[in-house]
Amino acid sequence: MIQELQLRLLPRETVNEQALKVVVSRETGYSIPHIQAVRVLKRSIDARQRTIYINIKLRVFIDEEPTEPEYPSIDYKDVSDCQSVVVVGAGPGGLFAALRLIELGLRPIVIERGKNVRDRKRDIALISREQRVDSESNYSFGEGGAGAYSDGKLYTRSKKRGSVDKILQVFCQFGASTSILADAHPHIGTDKLPRVIENMRNQIIQSGGEVHFETRMDALIIRNEEVIGVETNVGKSFYGPVILATGHSARDVYRYLSEQAIPIEAKGIAVGVRLEHPQKLIDQIQYHNPEGRGQYLPAAEYSFVTQVRGRGVYSFCMCPGGFVVPAASGPRQLVVNGMSPSNRGSRWANSGMVVEIRPEDYTEIIQQHSSWNQINPESPLALMHLQELLEEECWKNGEMKQTAPAQRMADFIRNKQSMTLPESSYTPGLTSSMLGTWIPDFIASRLRDGFQYFGKISKGFMTNEALMIAMETRTSSPVRILRDKDSFQHITKKGLFPCGEGAGYAGGIVSAAIDGERCAEGVANLLFGSIPV
Repeated sequence: MIQELQLRLLPRETVNEQALKVVVSRETGYSIPHIQAVRVLKRSIDARQRTIYINIKLRVFIDEEPTEPEYPSIDYKDVSDCQSVVVVGAGPGGLFAALRLIELGLRPIVIERGKNVRDRKRDIALISREQRVDSESNYSFGEGGAGAYSDGKLYTRSKKRGSVDKILQVFCQFGASTSILADAHPHIGTDKLPRVIENMRNQIIQSGGEVHFETRMDALIIRNEEVIGVETNVGKSFYGPVILATGHSARDVYRYLSEQAIPIEAKGIAVGVRLEHPQKLIDQIQYHNPEGRGQYLPAAEYSFVTQVRGRGVYSFCMCPGGFVVPAASGPRQLVVNGMSPSNRGSRWANSGMVVEIRPEDYTEIIQQHSSWNQINPESPLALMHLQELLEEECWKNGEMKQTAPAQRMADFIRNKQSMTLPESSYTPGLTSSMLGTWIPDFIASRLRDGFQYFGKISKGFMTNEALMIAMETRTSSPVRILRDKDSFQHITKKGLFPCGEGAGYAGGIVSAAIDGERCAEGVANLLFGSIPV
């Protein structure tokens, strides 16, 4: 017999399957020997009151063993002799596009400007050790995209845009823990995600596709207003419809599209800092307990949002038990991001704390720095230009290397120099800086007001134990590559499918993966007139 139970339990009652069997026995009246297996279908933490509960949905197998797998797997067939499709970029958008193409009977040719996920790790380590950024292999460029070494969080609100469950199931098929199928905020972790990515790549190759690393798209091949392939920096061209999944930091791609008069538009972004607290303090605040999270609860998360003078101020990409990392993708840049290993076991918690910026804000912000060069505020590249200016200004204030400018949170509120800085997870090093003197007031003043509000609604959050590390600028693409909402093709170039976060149609790993699948289906519609079943 199979039963499903929806329960509200104490954390210690959910720690493992044996503990859950005790609960099931209590709830159903069956003795533990009759309970053959317990599967967790959904799990979330309710920390609104002093007593913390776990809301959990279980599937219980009584006097019978499970016969069905935890999730359906996909049979990826051989597409060696099938029509080729070029996928530019091996981030989540590109990888899931390639896998979906195989399902649809198409042969993906994936080109990635960066290195494979293992070699890329060595280049990322050099940023901290030698203060050197490889422009083609870093936290943004390389197999796995920006998410591979900056956390692997899978939480998304994009449920209306495709099957989140399917994306999570594919991750499990390639090696992710099945816990991501149940958790309200699923997370793979930077230590586990590379293996999953490698398994995806191996499947693409095993099915007859191709994957080319250190191969950058330099131009589209266009014939009669139709994109039929790409030219690359290695002197080789690849032919077929093109799924363009280059990520939010491929600024050379945006410039190329603009120069070629291929329609794009400026898109709103969010800019701010990484805010780092001791994880124990966040545990104490969120779990309403001076002892912190105790034995049975995970590292606590938070989420804050408010409006300050007509613009959103909010936390972004919160990393409990994580690290702040250097995320520049070129020279004269200083960018920070956050990540967490799978166990979320560090002594720090961090999140982006950012201010919404709309295209119409460009002129006001740029005028606050008379030394900054300006471009036409109507240009589709205006907010990308603003990102570049902010990152260079941060680099200058960080000793012209990856040493990040930083300030204690309460000192920033009081406009006071931080004479000392607390210990931080940011390994390239920090330098004390009066952030409000060089971060434009449009951003800095809203951060101040936002922090004061967050401190009022969450006692203890606004503290000098917290550290602001500049700057967080890569929250999303500053450009949208215009496409038809039904076919997913570019509005003027048949055969070009702008995809994922870099094209302005996603905001994280899962939503980018969903968009990759939809673009693959758009290619199938173009080639076959329908989506093969």
